[in-house]
Amino acid sequence: MGDPMKNKMKRVNIVLFLIAVIGLGSGCAGNQNQFATNNDDANIVKVHTSKPIDQSVANQAKEKVIKEEEISGVKAVNTDKELLLAVKVDHFDRLRLKNIEKKVKSDLEKAYPDHKIEVSTDSKMYLELEQLEKKLQKDKTKMKTLKKEFDKIKSLMKEKA
Repeated sequence: MGDPMKNKMKRVNIVLFLIAVIGLGSGCAGNQNQFATNNDDANIVKVHTSKPIDQSVANQAKEKVIKEEEISGVKAVNTDKELLLAVKVDHFDRLRLKNIEKKVKSDLEKAYPDHKIEVSTDSKMYLELEQLEKKLQKDKTKMKTLKKEFDKIKSLMKEKA
């Protein structure tokens, strides 16, 4: 049968080997995450809704705007004729907020000439649009409610301008 001491040593060695492999494996997985950017805002959320409230214009606009290097986040909601968009700007670019706002608006007006476009760099508008996006995503918003909230955010944006 063999020496019981040798069998015990083999088991201990196997257990230690497995612990080492598991430890190294989990350590490597943790390091990979360090290199990934931890900026959740840089990811845009595409809002998918049922047919009556189509958000494809807002989704396309977000994809276009997020490519700008000074923009770290973007939220947008559209109706059939209007588009509201709010951007989050990196801290060191905050001195140029008005220029960034004008450039984004100009680019979007060229891309979507059929829509009236409002753009804001105000963090409150960003949060308001984020909440409306979430409601749309959950399909809990009817067209009438969307218009009401949309108009409320639009008037807030105009006040800030």
